[in-house]
Parts: sequence; structure tokens; C-alpha cells
Amino acid sequence: MPSSPMLTSELTLPAPVLLVEDEPLVCRRLEGLLLQLGYQSDALVFASSLAQARACLAGQPVALALVDLGLPDGSGVDLIAEMHAADPSLAILVISAWCTEDAILSALRAGATGYVLKERDDIEVALSIRSVLRGGAPIDPFVARRIIEELRPRPAEQADPAGPATDEILSPRESQILRLVAEGLGNREIAEQLHLSRYTVECHIKHIYRKLAVSSRTRAIHTARSRGLLD
Repeated sequence: MPSSPMLTSELTLPAPVLLVEDEPLVCRRLEGLLLQLGYQSDALVFASSLAQARACLAGQPVALALVDLGLPDGSGVDLIAEMHAADPSLAILVISAWCTEDAILSALRAGATGYVLKERDDIEVALSIRSVLRGGAPIDPFVARRIIEELRPRPAEQADPAGPATDEILSPRESQILRLVAEGLGNREIAEQLHLSRYTVECHIKHIYRKLAVSSRTRAIHTARSRGLLD
């Protein structure tokens, strides 16, 4: 299948590239995108854990890093902070399923250049990588919205407690996931049906719990129905 001209226009390809990802399928996907952008296989360095990434960095400097946050031996945020401290000019793109405010802001504060969610299609992820290669700072639209919400001043007075507050209203995706939860589907089944990663589904469910002030699937369903948020 021919690559899109939008993705194959001339780019400066700094090398080597460190790819820190513990999911083999995701790793192969990102490797394929980098090859489509013009990289050669010998310019790519792979690590599936913090320990492996640190060993790679000890052996050679890298010119670009693509980093997941949820690694088997810790958080990618720690690695980002270490790489940024060693080389503040290093381009670091987070490609992760984590979409909580804490994860996003922690990664950006640690020195990440950009942040894109794994659930995005190949074109969107490739465009984010391409943006970094051109000196940009790509931010996933969902991530940008979370940052804006985090930075927006909180209202001095809360809404009428008798009615649902603004932050209790579920997004279309959250409502969709909650309906599937109400049908008895587990996180993995929901992920497969919606073509999302399991981690993204878990992230959305955490948001649902927070917005509804509950701590279980049963309470989430009951509360949503009582507030008219679920049929």
C-alpha cells in the first residue's frame, strides 16, 4: 500500500531513535510508521522497560525518543525526566494509553515535547511524529482538552446540588462505555468492541467513577440511571 505524500515529504531524520514500548503489537506498529517516514531499521533502538531504556542510553546518546508511560518496571515519566535533564534539547514524544490529567501534566512537566494517545489511527500518530521531527510540539486533541480543563479557574460557587453539576455530565465516549458496562461487558470486551486499548477503556471508566462520585461498576450504573444519564 503506497504511503501518503503528506507523510513522505522530505524530513530531517535525527538518529538513532529510542522506542520505549512494552506491548509487542504497538512496538511493531510504531516501527512500521518510522520506516514509512524514511528511517532505516539500524537507526531504531528498542526497549521494553525502564531498565532496558537506561541501558541503551548508557551505551549511546539518542536523537529522538518515543516513550510509553505504563512500563513493567515503573513510569515512563521518570525516564523522560532523566533524558530531559541529560539533554534539554532532546525531542521526546509520549505515545501512551494513559489519559488522566496527572499522567499528561507529569509527562509534559518532566520534559516531553508532545503527547499522543495510542488509540489514534496510524495517520494521526505518524503526523505527530512528523511534527516532532519538524521541531513542533504535537498535543493530542483529547490531551489538549484535559490540559485546558486543568488550567481553567474553578468556579467560586458550586452548582445547585439538587441537579447534576457540569463535571458530572458524561462525554459521548464515556456514556457509550457505561452503556456497555451496564450490558455486562468487561473492559477487554469493551476495548475489542470499540477498537480501543484496554488501558484507554480503564482510563475512561476512572473518569466515569470520578464524575459520578462512585467506586464500583454497580454504583456507576445505578447512579447514572438515577440521574437520567443512562437509559
